[in-house]
Amino acid sequence: METAAMPRSPCCSLPSAPLLTAGLSLRPRCAPALSALAARPVVARCAAAGDRGEGETPIEKRFPPFPTVMDINQIRDILPHRFPFLLVDRVIDYKPGEYAVGIKNVTINDNFFPGHFPERPIMPGVLMVEAMAQVGGLVMLQPEVGGSRENFFFAGIDKVRFRKPVIAGDTLIMRMTLTKLQKRFGIAKMEGKAYVGGDLVCEGEFLMATGSE
Repeated sequence: METAAMPRSPCCSLPSAPLLTAGLSLRPRCAPALSALAARPVVARCAAAGDRGEGETPIEKRFPPFPTVMDINQIRDILPHRFPFLLVDRVIDYKPGEYAVGIKNVTINDNFFPGHFPERPIMPGVLMVEAMAQVGGLVMLQPEVGGSRENFFFAGIDKVRFRKPVIAGDTLIMRMTLTKLQKRFGIAKMEGKAYVGGDLVCEGEFLMATGSE
């Protein structure tokens, strides 16, 4: 007894050969482009995370330390400031009677960070200005300028601009340059600029006063 052939349902029928070939011909154009795009970040991440090249200096040895022209003990011998208001850690360059370059290592342990601000530690701008003035004081309180340690005043500021925030972990590099000196009256004008990683973060003009009472 012969079994009657079951009719094919149109929804289950296979497409004809030409239609199937046309569908397959689209795949080679799309698949390589997608796989290449997906692979690029992976390759970049692997290259960055891979071992350094032979003979390459490790990052912790690439950057020499700042030079020391005045260490913290020498600074304390000149400036009358003490904790928590001594804001210069080291002098890295100095030319008597002309300029000084000092650094302040900004750390999360600085006593102003718990209040400024608890969730985003930013060094207050007024303390940046104070730190710069102290570097200026290292120029002013030298024999070349005729300064006196017993009498040192930060007399005024002008044209101060804060360019970028200074946060915990930064090293603030401050250059103070003597631009005008009235030695008879013990008054000097100075130009100050502060940097972090080569970026200007603060600048201004300072008026300093020193001399005997």
